[in-house]
Amino acid sequence: MAFQFQSTVFGQLVRALTRNKHFRYPDEIDPSLCEKSIVRIKAHRSPLTSGQAGSTTEINDIKAIELQNSKVEEGESIRIVRWYGPDDLENPQNWPTHWKHLITFQLCFLNFAVYMTSSIYVPGEMSIIEELGISKTVAVLGLSFFTIGYGFGPMLWSPMSEMPKVGRSSIFFWTLLAFVLLQVPAGYATNIAMFLVFRLLTGFCGSPCLATGGGTIADMYSPVWVSYAICIWSSAGICGPVFGPIIGGFVAPARGWRWTIWVIEWLCSFVLILLFFFLPETSAENILYKRAKRLRKATGDSRLRSQSEIDAASQHIKDHLTVLARAFTLTFTEPIVLLMDLYSGLLYGILFIWFESFPIVFGEIYKLDTSEQGLIFLGIFVGALSSVPLLLIWMKHRIIPRIANPDFKPEEFLSPVFVGTVTLPICLFWYGWSARESIHWIMPTVGTGFFSVSVVTLFNSLFNYLGVAYPLYTASIFAGNALFRAACGAIFPVFARSLFERLGVGPGNSLLGGVSVCFIPIPFIFRRYGVQIRYMSKNARHDV
Repeated sequence: MAFQFQSTVFGQLVRALTRNKHFRYPDEIDPSLCEKSIVRIKAHRSPLTSGQAGSTTEINDIKAIELQNSKVEEGESIRIVRWYGPDDLENPQNWPTHWKHLITFQLCFLNFAVYMTSSIYVPGEMSIIEELGISKTVAVLGLSFFTIGYGFGPMLWSPMSEMPKVGRSSIFFWTLLAFVLLQVPAGYATNIAMFLVFRLLTGFCGSPCLATGGGTIADMYSPVWVSYAICIWSSAGICGPVFGPIIGGFVAPARGWRWTIWVIEWLCSFVLILLFFFLPETSAENILYKRAKRLRKATGDSRLRSQSEIDAASQHIKDHLTVLARAFTLTFTEPIVLLMDLYSGLLYGILFIWFESFPIVFGEIYKLDTSEQGLIFLGIFVGALSSVPLLLIWMKHRIIPRIANPDFKPEEFLSPVFVGTVTLPICLFWYGWSARESIHWIMPTVGTGFFSVSVVTLFNSLFNYLGVAYPLYTASIFAGNALFRAACGAIFPVFARSLFERLGVGPGNSLLGGVSVCFIPIPFIFRRYGVQIRYMSKNARHDV
């Protein structure tokens, strides 16, 4: 069982303190395993000017490699470090199912907690207005700044997680540690400027799981199970903003806005402890990079290299900057990614507008107190609770049996989007025009449930589609999506109150509903012509 803890922060700390006597790797226990993981290739020195690094040509056929290089003299070959075999326990794909589920649970918990951090603040806005003497518009910036932070964070963290020398688990842990520490000055802020700065920083540091979690899931599960896991992971992100106002609605009136910060501090500290003990490294490139580094030290053989090190040998600073900029370039140069991100951004922006419209509808129109207003969000939760199982059932019977077939197309993931494109405007019109004193409050509450149907079907279908269409850049693709969602989530609430006060709740929601109707053709276009569009891209898959 030691392999399950070797690459966790706890395991690495124990190895450092005991000088690698505990949580030893298999090759440290049985040195003969070293030869099982090595493939020999011939290194071809590029005839460039002196001082430039030589390039290496990899031959993919392992048998041809061994025959061609069986008599190669020492110093003329490179030894690639790979898996010990198909059953290598360090390979995340071979981990026990219960261990994969535990890691997925941690990612879902983290996703839920960070997303809840944004919305739990909303019920405390009146408290911060009174204590710090600011306007309602400035108070909304507490939500917007945090959202901007976790929108831009993945643009850095996700490409970094795809670098073999960095990996994923260390980013998750250390950024969450920074997130927890930065909550303290945010909670003790004495003025709005100090509070907004630390809201921005906490959003930036808490953001990795919001995009990189999808890449971690893809590291562990086979394609058949990735779709299920991503659906559950993204649904946890949907539930976070829903439960934030529910909890904040009880905490803020009783203890003030600062206690909405302390609730998150305790929750994320618990998640941090879980990650410390139970989150290992899942990036195969990082695992093999560390294995090659470990074997070089143990054997003294400098020819041992992981494939990622060979690839990096011919790369320069420009190439590393390209990797860091990948999330931006893919977002704005791929039509599929750009339009899907715009659509999901619209959804997210509407959700955050609701955070500002609920006090108007249920506070000013229906005269409910803050805690009762928070409970209204249960309508969204009930909608999610009913639509997620239905989506999983659809995937089980329509997607999973076909996903291994050679003729399976990623565009088949988009079928549920057709439901979401219709239920979104239904929700907006229903909610907006039923919110009046002459109609019982249960009617707009029921209308909010349709929003969950659209969010669940749209987000999960888009995530699965983008993940399958761009498998090599999953984390970067999700990072760009997070940026669009965060941008809309930050901007929309700023004008939300003005929108509803000037137009009214009904016309204001009708405006949003009209915009959502304009987006309806997008998934139909990609469902019909997605294959041709993907084939025009140099980054998307062409083999399906």
